[in-house]
Amino acid sequence: MSQKERLTRSKSDQLLGGVCGGIAEYFGWDPSLVRLGWVIGTLVTSGGGIIVYILALLIMPSGDEPKETGIYSGE
Repeated sequence: MSQKERLTRSKSDQLLGGVCGGIAEYFGWDPSLVRLGWVIGTLVTSGGGIIVYILALLIMPSGDEPKETGIYSGE
């Protein structure tokens, strides 16, 4: 049986708290696009994205180990 992947904050791809990086890792998306979508959503909702980000930062558990990516990770 394979273990289900959990939605966690990213340790390796973070700018502020790793929320957008964690969402991108979970869904297999580009972190830059997730961040761009978050900024657009924040502007459209007149700052509501900031509150959602803070809540996600508090609710999402931190990732255990940084995910290795790149030429030396064997991927």
